[in-house]
Amino acid sequence: MRRTQAEPRSSTTSRSPPQPARSNYSQSLQEIAMTSIQIGFIGMGLMGVPMSKRLLQAGFPLQVWNRSTDKAAPLQAFGAQIAASLEQLIHSSDLLMICVTDTAAVEQIVFGPGGVAEHGRSGQILVDFSSIDPATTRDMAARLKADKGIDWIDAPVSGGVAGAEQGSLAIMAGGDAAVLEQVLPVLAPLSQRVTHMGPVGAGQVTKICNQMLVSCNVLVMAEVMALAERAGVDAAQIPTALKGGFADSIPLQLTGPRMANREFDEIKWHVRTLLKDLDMANTLAKAMGSAVPMAGLGAELMRQHGSKGYLEQDPCTLVNLYRNEV
Repeated sequence: MRRTQAEPRSSTTSRSPPQPARSNYSQSLQEIAMTSIQIGFIGMGLMGVPMSKRLLQAGFPLQVWNRSTDKAAPLQAFGAQIAASLEQLIHSSDLLMICVTDTAAVEQIVFGPGGVAEHGRSGQILVDFSSIDPATTRDMAARLKADKGIDWIDAPVSGGVAGAEQGSLAIMAGGDAAVLEQVLPVLAPLSQRVTHMGPVGAGQVTKICNQMLVSCNVLVMAEVMALAERAGVDAAQIPTALKGGFADSIPLQLTGPRMANREFDEIKWHVRTLLKDLDMANTLAKAMGSAVPMAGLGAELMRQHGSKGYLEQDPCTLVNLYRNEV
């Protein structure tokens, strides 16, 4: 990544050092796309596929890999090269991007057989979009830097599948500011904003805070929709009625109508993801000596819902926690 001096788009923010001068966004993308920089993207899930499409549409050379090759295959139509193995992708990439389910999955990709620690090389940069444990992130980043000279940016995202498709994700980044600056042009087609939150692990802490707000919001939303129905109110009208007010939110507008109309089939995110993030919030809070009673209750409600077969379902199904009560 050090072979280009392209600069970030104007929506990018950085806390330290002072924000660099900005150049034309389209020109920056064109300059970097014309270089020989190779990007490898690992993880073709709900987020990885649309994010990869955005990079391809922006003109970046992209190689992708997924444990299940069928999930990566559709990207060939957009110009992606499908790596035959994780080892092949690592060997041929300057910038490694990861977007997988949890801490264990990231650790397997980085330190497992055939992974980044085995086949990576000094000068590569790893950007992890996954939402994982901050302490483990710091440990893995330090180990990878010491062993292989590879820099780590933790860059979890918020905005869901719609944000990934539209390139409007909010990215909260942890890591060396100078290293982050190098990858900003590649993050530009994915995001409306990149915020440097501090050293490695700071992005993951910020994402946990984000998920505490999102998860508690969607749990209360489920209560609201069920209560409105029982009171004889057209719950489908609640998002419209509250739009623009203090109670409004993106989750309310996207998930509220689906709760009210029982539109559960399309899965835009997973109950298991919110449960994982709430559990991480409680672990972090315990380590920091910080009280998070709402997140604690939220995790148990999410766990209760998941135990009924909803772990792989969309969180809009949370309304059934209250519809099924007598």
